[in-house]
Amino acid sequence: MQIKLLVEGGSMKPGPALSQKLGPAGINMNQVIQKVNDATKNFKGLKVPVELDVDASTKEFDVKVFSPPVSELLKRELGIEKGSGTQKKMQVANASIEQVISVAKTKLPNMLCKDLKSAVKTVAGTCVSLGILIESKPASEVEKEIDEGKYDKEISEERTETPEDKKAELDKYFAEIRGKQEQIIKQETAAKEAEAEKKEEAAKSKGEKKAKK
Repeated sequence: MQIKLLVEGGSMKPGPALSQKLGPAGINMNQVIQKVNDATKNFKGLKVPVELDVDASTKEFDVKVFSPPVSELLKRELGIEKGSGTQKKMQVANASIEQVISVAKTKLPNMLCKDLKSAVKTVAGTCVSLGILIESKPASEVEKEIDEGKYDKEISEERTETPEDKKAELDKYFAEIRGKQEQIIKQETAAKEAEAEKKEEAAKSKGEKKAKK
């Protein structure tokens, strides 16, 4: 019997959802939590897919840990909490191709990709949906460049360390982008507040006219 779970690395806790999944198997919940937390301690702060292989007769079980989803690995690599809800308007990070290769290498054993290059392209695709720039460019543009062979050298050499001067450039570019984004948010917030104020004034004025009648 196999039970699939998605847990918080190193800090799985008891709860109704877990009881529901483990109940039919008749295995000890505390033992499961202890074993799973021990097996996933290297993935703290990340959502990790876990599979329990349960022997129905003895109630013994094995824990199989899969690498976290690409989105979770990217968040850890780039030090961000979440992706962008409005990818076309708001960007949340600026990754180097080396960081993308690093995530692709970690995830490759659990991917259906035929080689590292296709895994790197898949990770770039996730960057598109999370609102992450790559090499100071939209990730969708970098996906095309991967196909064209622009990063073949870095991929074949499996480069996962970003040179310090390059990292400084990427950070500087993203700081400028973030400044512009914050300005846009302020302007949009001010516009919404002005609109709400206008509606409130109109409603107030309408109410006063009715009262006079």
